[in-house]
Amino acid sequence: MLRPSSLLTFVVVCVCLLWGTAEASLGDRLPEFRECVEVCARENCDPNNNPTPIPLHHRLLFWTCPQECDYTCQHIITKQRLEAGQPITQFHGKWPFIRVLGMQEPFSVLFSLGNLVAHQNGLAKVRQAIPASYPLRRYYELFAYFGIATWIFSAIFHIRDFRLTEQLDYFAAGAGVLYGMYYTPIRVFRLDKPTPRRRSFLRVWTVLCCVLYIAHVAYLKLWRWNYTYNMAANVAVGLVQNSLWSYFSWKRWTESRRAWAIWPGVAVAWLMMVMSLELLDFPPLWGALDAHSLWHLGTIGPTVLWYNFMVKDSQDNIANEVKDVKA
Repeated sequence: MLRPSSLLTFVVVCVCLLWGTAEASLGDRLPEFRECVEVCARENCDPNNNPTPIPLHHRLLFWTCPQECDYTCQHIITKQRLEAGQPITQFHGKWPFIRVLGMQEPFSVLFSLGNLVAHQNGLAKVRQAIPASYPLRRYYELFAYFGIATWIFSAIFHIRDFRLTEQLDYFAAGAGVLYGMYYTPIRVFRLDKPTPRRRSFLRVWTVLCCVLYIAHVAYLKLWRWNYTYNMAANVAVGLVQNSLWSYFSWKRWTESRRAWAIWPGVAVAWLMMVMSLELLDFPPLWGALDAHSLWHLGTIGPTVLWYNFMVKDSQDNIANEVKDVKA
């Protein structure tokens, strides 16, 4: 298992590389692409000149004629570049994906739904295996609700990339990540226990996390939509909770030597490794499978493992509490 110090080093390196390798889109600035879109729109989108009809399933996803031209020209230019031995380039910050039933990024949609199912099944497992009287169960249920919301909006965004769907995706993801940081110290330091000091700290911690999220959304929505800031904020919050879970996992395993105690550390290390997929950004295989979609695929396994840990950890705590009462 990775020690916390090794994990932090790995994450910092990944973040630096992600920032250092970010590039602007080139495809939509190509003269041949702009000319293609202009000709297509002139010949197919003029309402007074028998415009080309748009298929119903595309219209249901709000595809317009100019957008159809943009999509078609992306693939025309991409084919021409490949035939000329030139590399595939991005358009509007995205690779030229092949649509499936009007969906822009089909594999990202599929794997987002896979994560959604993992959280739904995890919620059912928590409710089935952990008594309602266990004080941490409500935090685990909220974790599942945030996860479900996150992946619903992720799927919607990858179906159709609009300003609204992008914002909902980012805000839901930010809420999910921040909630992860919120409930982590509650479990690690057992802030759920009804002592005056813990309750006071929990109230302060709850208010602080709510204020942080409101400020985060307000900055992005009212001040400036900043991709670099959004990524930095999510990485910073993720670092805090991942460091705490790595500490918790290492401490519990050294104390108990129980295999399930290392599961949080395994899940964190797993997530950090699949995060490296974002460093290996490449043109989509078969026009649909890219590094970002594989990142979504890679988060399904740790989610399943995490709910298994929640159940085992809760059952172990309950068993120890019963022993203490009998003693």
